[in-house]
Amino acid sequence: MKINWNYPTSIWVGENRIKDLSQACKNLKISSPLFVTDKDLINLDMTKNIILEFKKKFSTLAIFSNFSGNPIGENVEEGVLEFKKNKCDGVIAFGGGSGLDVGKAIAFMSGQSRPIWDFEDIGDYWKRADEKNIAPIIAIPTTAGTGSETGRASAIINNKTGIKKIIFHPKLLPSIVILDPCLTIDLSPRLTAATGMDALAHNLEAFCASGFHPMADGIALEGIRLVKKSLLICAKNGKDITARLDMMVAASMGSTAFQKGLGAIHSLSHPVNAQFNVHHGLSNAIFMPYVLTFNKDVIAKKIVLICNYLNIKKDFNGFIDWIIELRKDLKIPHKLSEVLDEKKIDLDKLSQMALNDPSTATNPKKLSKSDMKIMYENSMSGKLF
Repeated sequence: MKINWNYPTSIWVGENRIKDLSQACKNLKISSPLFVTDKDLINLDMTKNIILEFKKKFSTLAIFSNFSGNPIGENVEEGVLEFKKNKCDGVIAFGGGSGLDVGKAIAFMSGQSRPIWDFEDIGDYWKRADEKNIAPIIAIPTTAGTGSETGRASAIINNKTGIKKIIFHPKLLPSIVILDPCLTIDLSPRLTAATGMDALAHNLEAFCASGFHPMADGIALEGIRLVKKSLLICAKNGKDITARLDMMVAASMGSTAFQKGLGAIHSLSHPVNAQFNVHHGLSNAIFMPYVLTFNKDVIAKKIVLICNYLNIKKDFNGFIDWIIELRKDLKIPHKLSEVLDEKKIDLDKLSQMALNDPSTATNPKKLSKSDMKIMYENSMSGKLF
């Protein structure tokens, strides 16, 4: 199967589409790309083979991989120096959320004179950017979770404040995306589960977010269905290409849909990711049922619509039961206290950080600092109702 999509950007979909990487560079007139991936991926045979094949057609290729999960601003700064030193004219962002976010941020910041924090997703801060020199981006996800390949933002931690910031600009959206399910075959069941729940969180929060955006709602609804159909299959049989492709598409759909907005699942997650280096998809999965039940009085009708589409028990509690059972089957902890030591957590600090997170604004229910604290406490104790 070979299909080219053009919403929200140009997306090349199908098995072994990674072989078209050199053509993607040619299409975007990239002659000297910077290949951006993380410390772990750069050492995999899969990545080495992709680079080797690419070099047969492109003599010039610089590589930057000096970062890990939950990247910080200094990682982006170092990458920009590498981009300029090698006179690069485009970025190939390869990997999970960290690889894609760092790659996109490098392409964006290579044309800026202001610090990256000046472009946080607040109001019209993005208009501060110099658009002329933003480098073109090719995004190649190797997980099915963040959907950063179809997003106009990068999540980067400000190491000085310990806060994860969302950096936004329309031109952070990659020009070409390659969705090749073969790149996810060797992903472990644990990471398959965590990243898959991230994709579910994006679609689910987008559907429930406040505001009017029927296109995003339709995309999100189908994204949820694909997760229900294929996530467990991927976790149990990673070599099922059809299921792997379903999940890659669901992840891209989630990011496309959440231009409508997100909510408290992400608001609660971002401080935990920044402060304790917890995997973003895992924290989203843990917080999911606690946020849903907290928002119940304003989202119950939307949840019933999802139940109708998924053909599961058609009430709010039936949907929560499905989430709980899915997490159990994926071996995801029910409580945050199973991941973090309660004694090391400052709930007041985390609650204020969560309240200040950009995702809070589009939560379907208006939230206060005390609301955030209640949800953190419930997630620590396991209290749902």
